[in-house]
Amino acid sequence: MLERAQLAPGELSIYELSSGAQEVEVRRASDWLEDACREKGVPPKQVDRLVLCLNEVLANVIAHGKPTQPITLRLEVGADPHSREASVTVSDAGRAFDPLSVPKRARPASLDEAPTSGMGLDIIRFCSDVLRYRHEDGRNHLTFGARWKAE
Repeated sequence: MLERAQLAPGELSIYELSSGAQEVEVRRASDWLEDACREKGVPPKQVDRLVLCLNEVLANVIAHGKPTQPITLRLEVGADPHSREASVTVSDAGRAFDPLSVPKRARPASLDEAPTSGMGLDIIRFCSDVLRYRHEDGRNHLTFGARWKAE
């Protein structure tokens, strides 16, 4: 079940997925992120990148982390006179895993050499301008984000 915390405009947006998160909740989480980003003025190109990253992260958390507590999503949109940034932090109590410790893969020389699965982390790295991980208080916290120039 996806729940929205009651926050005043301009505050941090927080949503929560149940510990038994399933595919339908991932869709709702993606819809929430898309709506929340648009409300906060994040450009469509960056919204698409964030939603793609969120889908990849949640798929991995659910499949491999086996979370026993709700998964928390936090959206932060900052303002800077010259550039803007939106970041999402996914927090779960699943098995500790630092995805940033996984070495980057070499680019395949041809389409025939390209892997057909296991590309989630590569996608997240490619689509993120911001990527951080920490394990704190028994929870994984993965932050990914997108930047753009202010108009």
